Amino acid sequence: MQKIAIIGAAGAIGRTIAQTLRSRSAAYRVVSRDRQRLINEFGDDPLAEIVTWNPDDPASVRAAARGVDTLVYLVGVPYNHFELHPELIRKTLTGAIAGGVARFVLIGTVYPYGTPITPTVAETHPRNPSTFKGRMRKAQEDILLQAHAEGKIQGTILRLPDFYGPGVESSFLHSLFQAAARGGTANLVGPIDRPHEFVFVPDVGPVVLDLAAKPEAYGRWWNFAGAGSITQREIADEVFRMAGRAPKIRVAGKTTLRIIGIFQPIMRELVEMHYLLTTPVLMDDSALAHLTGPIHKTSYSDGFRLTYEAYASKSGKSKT
Repeated sequence: MQKIAIIGAAGAIGRTIAQTLRSRSAAYRVVSRDRQRLINEFGDDPLAEIVTWNPDDPASVRAAARGVDTLVYLVGVPYNHFELHPELIRKTLTGAIAGGVARFVLIGTVYPYGTPITPTVAETHPRNPSTFKGRMRKAQEDILLQAHAEGKIQGTILRLPDFYGPGVESSFLHSLFQAAARGGTANLVGPIDRPHEFVFVPDVGPVVLDLAAKPEAYGRWWNFAGAGSITQREIADEVFRMAGRAPKIRVAGKTTLRIIGIFQPIMRELVEMHYLLTTPVLMDDSALAHLTGPIHKTSYSDGFRLTYEAYASKSGKSKT
């Protein structure tokens, strides 16, 4: 297997990609600003090469990319500073191209699709973002696709829905699993009776690597959908049942988010994307399955059980 670098590797998706590479006995490079965090996550893996970078330093970006065949890009930005996305990927692409990287895989979101105009969203759905965050994500994609069209690098995009899994604290469902495992009230953003979809994080790594290995994957974007549609209320019922007690939840709607945002500015950022809860993007990933072959998706029942058990174990509680 050709060498892969994961830039932004210390997050949940980066860890599952690394775990998949490890299971395939493939050497890989992990890149982040924070060396200690990389050491904490990957220091015990002899297959992992730990590299720090500064995306504002072109020499640092080139060094992080040098000797790599495929770069998987997972660089995050603060939720209230999405304007950084286009510039960061531009700097990374420039360094990657200069460093001789052949392929660039961007892990993206549903934001560029905007408000869905079809019950399910295939790759043919127009990219018509209705929010600033969506426009910044689309601009990020366009920079990569332009570099591909100009023959500078092979680029592709994998879109993910919301995700969850053991130890995934950045999940939309983190508070729910935490409350079920530790006791207390889960904080959810409503409405919670609308269909949504979630991907189980450990399922992502194999999909990313299988996609990256396909020459025909490049020059476009692909959807990776969850294990079906489900509501947050159904999830709460199932997870609290595992904990052996009735669901205890607190739901914040759009108005509540605005009020909370007066005191916690970061919460205001959720208002802009609230449409995803009222008119959710439910993706069709049949094109991806046709390209890579059958895709393993952990069922919600199994995924919730594994995630709850991880939270319960961390909390020192017995598992049901």
